[in-house]
Amino acid sequence: MHFKRLINKSLKQWKANPKRKPLLLRGARQVGKTTLVNSFSQGYDYFIPLNLERAADLRYFQDFTDVKTLVDALFLANNIRTNAMSKVLLFIDEIQESPEAIALLRYFYEDLPQLHVIAAGSLLEHVMDKVKSFPVGRVSYLYLHPLNFVEYLNAKQQSLALEALHEIPVKDFAHQTLKDLFHQYAIIGGMPEVIDTFLETDNVADLPEVYESIWATYKDDVEKYANNATDARVIRHIMNTAHLYLDERIKFQNFGNSNYKSREVGEAMRNLNDARIIQLIYPTTSIASPIKSDLKKSPRLQFLDTGLVNYELNIQGDMLTLEDLSNAYKGAIIPHLITQELMSLNTITYSKPNFWVREKKQASSEVDLVMPYKEKLIPIEIKSGKEGKLKSLHQYIDRADHPYAIRMYSGEFSIEQHSTPMGKKPYLLMNLPYYLGTKLEDYIAYFINNYSIN
Repeated sequence: MHFKRLINKSLKQWKANPKRKPLLLRGARQVGKTTLVNSFSQGYDYFIPLNLERAADLRYFQDFTDVKTLVDALFLANNIRTNAMSKVLLFIDEIQESPEAIALLRYFYEDLPQLHVIAAGSLLEHVMDKVKSFPVGRVSYLYLHPLNFVEYLNAKQQSLALEALHEIPVKDFAHQTLKDLFHQYAIIGGMPEVIDTFLETDNVADLPEVYESIWATYKDDVEKYANNATDARVIRHIMNTAHLYLDERIKFQNFGNSNYKSREVGEAMRNLNDARIIQLIYPTTSIASPIKSDLKKSPRLQFLDTGLVNYELNIQGDMLTLEDLSNAYKGAIIPHLITQELMSLNTITYSKPNFWVREKKQASSEVDLVMPYKEKLIPIEIKSGKEGKLKSLHQYIDRADHPYAIRMYSGEFSIEQHSTPMGKKPYLLMNLPYYLGTKLEDYIAYFINNYSIN
């Protein structure tokens, strides 16, 4: 099934750009890259799809080192005249299988700029060092992620719910409907095959086979991420245990009750991070922009998709009975999902959100997220409970040069004025329903531009 993706806007802009470069579409396996391009190809008169995991397609890049001759061969095989080149989309899927194909992208740009070329790959970081002349400055990039909540509502054809979601501030009468829909999404996650199956059956019980297939594919790919046999063993260990550490920051040394050294775990984690399967989210100690990640401090783990984590943790059945998902798995699921949603909005650049820490012997603090708005860095806590329990948020506000803070929870939208317990500093707290993760940037702008301390 084809889903309407937010990245489509960027694809259309790329197509319309007279100075377009070959486009490299990046993302983990099974997030929908091939389906996306196949759908996008309908806007062209001709479409030449290649998959370099197939020997017959790979041979073009083995037999021809000149792009003009290669394209002549492709056009002949597909019965396309060369004078129609500007009406053709060439799609090179699984391009990581051929360093030669990656290197040739620069010559598509230099010698055949009228041809529209999209390439896709899921393990590009692991082959870049094998490319003798990587086409730096000769390609554009876009990044695809699992579906976020907006895309999920599109997939379910919930047009009125989408309208309600986009209205700022969200109306009280829409709260329960949006919350119920978000709970569905939070439980099953955003992998396209999972959502496709769920839309057909409307039953979470039909999904385990799909989750198992996806996760097994990633595990089977482990050799492609590994630099050696030891690295492969460490990666397998991480993939079998990492979901158990979703609620805490991690140490590389002896990770997952193993005997593996910090260097071995760190290398394996970085390989998985490059493959976008398990990513490392590092904290910051900044209280103003620009944000500086502190790579010396312990990171959090961010999985590709919350639905896969829920499946691995075997908590989906329990989540179905919860009215407040802030309580799911030690309070870790909703912060993980909101981080995933924020990352899904980054289609042009690859970036990760940060969380904030203050590590003192007797007064350590941690805030779930910090987001920049102009020169301000806005703290965001994601939890249930009363305002008075937001201890880390209060410590941040006492040190910040602005009075704005956000709490994401299961309740309704509101804005309140409070004072921090210790510093007695007045501040404004915006309470946001946790289904508004994709709208955080818009709400921060609304908050700061419309409210100030009395």
